[in-house]
Amino acid sequence: MSTNKLRLGPLPKAESVKLTVTLPGELKQRLERYAQLHSQAHGEPVDAVALIPHMLDAFIARDREFLKRSRKNDALSALPPKPSL
Repeated sequence: MSTNKLRLGPLPKAESVKLTVTLPGELKQRLERYAQLHSQAHGEPVDAVALIPHMLDAFIARDREFLKRSRKNDALSALPPKPSL
């Protein structure tokens, strides 16, 4: 497997908010493996925990139904309010 083709690119620096989650042990192991491969691909050590927000962001950004509904809701909220009678 070519590690240069990982979906998740180099991690940007960003402001963060702490959130606690519980994961199955198998998922944690896969995250740690992904972090290892990501570190090799990008030449920078990364902790599995640091990957989670970027993976979630990438997942949401590629969810077509979510994006479609979000655009629809954004368009509706941009409309002026109906005049009251």
